Amino acid sequence: MNLAVEGTCRACGVDLPSGARFCASCGTSTSPPECASCGEALTAQARFCASCGTPVGGDAAAAVTSAAPPVAERRVVSVLFGDLVGFTPLSESLDSEDVRELLSRYFAECRTIIGRYGGTVEKFIGDAVMAVWGVPVAHEDDAERAVRAGLELVQAIAGMGEDVGAPGVAVRVGVVTGEVAVTVGATAEGMVAGDAVNTAARVQSTATPGEVWVDDTTRSLTAASITFEDCGEHALKGKAEPQRLFAARAVVADVGGVGRVDGLEAPLTGREREMRLLKELFHSAEETHRPRLVVIDGDPGTGKSRLAREFEKYVDGLSTTVRWHRGRCLSYGDGVAFWALAEVVRSRLGLVESDSDDDQDSLIESGLAEYVPDVEEREWLRPRIAALVGSASSATFAREDLFAAWSAFLERVGGDGEHAVVVVVDDAQHADDGLLDFLDYLL
Repeated sequence: MNLAVEGTCRACGVDLPSGARFCASCGTSTSPPECASCGEALTAQARFCASCGTPVGGDAAAAVTSAAPPVAERRVVSVLFGDLVGFTPLSESLDSEDVRELLSRYFAECRTIIGRYGGTVEKFIGDAVMAVWGVPVAHEDDAERAVRAGLELVQAIAGMGEDVGAPGVAVRVGVVTGEVAVTVGATAEGMVAGDAVNTAARVQSTATPGEVWVDDTTRSLTAASITFEDCGEHALKGKAEPQRLFAARAVVADVGGVGRVDGLEAPLTGREREMRLLKELFHSAEETHRPRLVVIDGDPGTGKSRLAREFEKYVDGLSTTVRWHRGRCLSYGDGVAFWALAEVVRSRLGLVESDSDDDQDSLIESGLAEYVPDVEEREWLRPRIAALVGSASSATFAREDLFAAWSAFLERVGGDGEHAVVVVVDDAQHADDGLLDFLDYLL
């Protein structure tokens, strides 16, 4: 591209009359040249676009034409197929607009849940959904994410059926992990193809409604944190040999099997509604950046702590970062008004009660440096955090000042809204008025 001085044609150099829009000699437009990539106007003698950096002239054309078309490569992914069961009889008794609204809600629920676990919805086929993990970004725990999403999807659709007065509506899910051909650069439908895709569809059609069935590869990759029941061998269409399938039953540990207790764990029963409410409030707080307070009240032995543990396992499997904290109110001793909150802060800063005063001060300093970027704010927080955890170097402050500092610290732990923060207070029946006042202040 040749850039001429003002008043001459940039193509042939002929003088242009005032107000001419095109060159009378060669027909070239007199408008300023534009970047071939972003359309930004180019200045005289420019070799690169000032807006996007694309080379000007022949180099620009080369840059545009050199863009490689989508290519296929092999990747190991986890494929999920889910199909709505019991919908056809229900749709016969509903108005067409009600059917559309119900399907829209179902599709939205699928997209939301799959997205929470880092999966990608490739397509909807009627009332069936196909999703993949490992594309476009791969994680070590993709298979576990897929199974967790399947279990969550089963529960969510069952709850949706109850809400609309159709308890027979359920979803059955199949998850298969294997090597597929991935079209790099493709979006949505057509991203992956291969035997794993076909097998996942066959496993889904074999699964019992309301259950998640997986192949042996997926089971072996997720058995550390999810329990399975052997469903025996099944002949799948298109497969030469019968395939052994397994039904996922429950999440029994954090991601990768962390925190798993060997032995039997009773399934959580009779608390499905409470779990759904917890999840809805949690995700509402995530989306609106407004805090939520949930009080779990019940007689001893009715599963309050178990409900909190199941919720902890749930948030641990999400693709978003959730910073979890837990503290317990003591029923004995003096000076333990804020013991539960102190446990929360100690766990975040890596403090233990046996640390010396110097170690505590050092850990407080390093912890604040990690979560609080502003130096002046760290200086303000340090003595007030020390007062909470019981450091010997702590001073005395007004309650309002302490509340402001402790709340600010929790906000910084959440990255000022970037990450979700969960604080669980166990045995809250023993909570001191001071702690309850702080929770009110925090909200």
